Amino acid sequence: MAAATQTSILVLGAGELGLPTLHSLSHLATSTFPPSTRPTITALLRPSTLSSPSPAQSLTLTSLRALSVRFLAADIAASTVAELASCFRDYDTVIGCTGFSGGSGTQLKLARAVLEAGAVHYYPWQFGVDYDIIGPEVGGGLFREQCEVRRLLRAQTEMRWTIVSTGIFATFLFEAGFGVFGKAKEERGGLGKGDGGVVVVRALRGWENRVTVTTPEDIGKVVADLVLLDGRTGVVFTAGETVTYGQLADAVEEKVGRERVQREVWTLDYLRTELERDPENGIKRYRYIFAEGKGVSWDKSSTVNEERGLATTDLKGFLASKDTVVNEH
Repeated sequence: MAAATQTSILVLGAGELGLPTLHSLSHLATSTFPPSTRPTITALLRPSTLSSPSPAQSLTLTSLRALSVRFLAADIAASTVAELASCFRDYDTVIGCTGFSGGSGTQLKLARAVLEAGAVHYYPWQFGVDYDIIGPEVGGGLFREQCEVRRLLRAQTEMRWTIVSTGIFATFLFEAGFGVFGKAKEERGGLGKGDGGVVVVRALRGWENRVTVTTPEDIGKVVADLVLLDGRTGVVFTAGETVTYGQLADAVEEKVGRERVQREVWTLDYLRTELERDPENGIKRYRYIFAEGKGVSWDKSSTVNEERGLATTDLKGFLASKDTVVNEH
């Protein structure tokens, strides 16, 4: 299916996913369309980001200006549905890249605002697991709002929509706080080549359990292709690679050396007990859902990036780009 004619694209946010999406959109639009028919690309940012940016934000703004990206100031958290709809009204395509930072209710508010604005096509923040399979109640209702957004979109016919299921972000998988990767308590130092630290790799449920992993850069590339060239609607899947936790551990051993990798298993019973002790802990909910293994992995051969011939980064490629294995931010 060819993409509908795009005249104006709005990307909500310019963070971990928004920034690579903006870059991919700009590069693909420039290489595909002559200036006379090239769609405008706008990033919605907090007013403070534009009025008093930090040094890092200033660099981001400069890089986006060089790509001819425009800016729109709005405070999503403080705005009503009607106010957001007024902001969105000039754009035919809206792409949600805000993540979960806005708190409970934000994704439903955005979906309603985009609908009220009369947008032609919406790509909501659903970049993650297969919420249809997981359902609204698993993990203490962690993904209840995501499921409600899907019901809202499916119940209407005025607006096209596309949901991109990506599995876990590669960057999040390697966050120390998630728990799959960490430093051994008795060791100090980095975990890059030449450092002496020991990295712990933990399997959620077991070493044969699988997880689909995609980098934010590859997600941005796929989204740009869907928006500007492909145009399909509904739920699609993408993947950098689908691997077992055993393969994750093998890849880390290849990078840092087998003698510096310690393997552990967090069983489903252990993770369930941990969640029961702290049921409001979002990270423990995530761990339990990924340990159950439903809706968190799919074959790469069935993905839109494979169908479209879009190269994506596998686990070894991602690790090769990192100075250290564990991200402690």
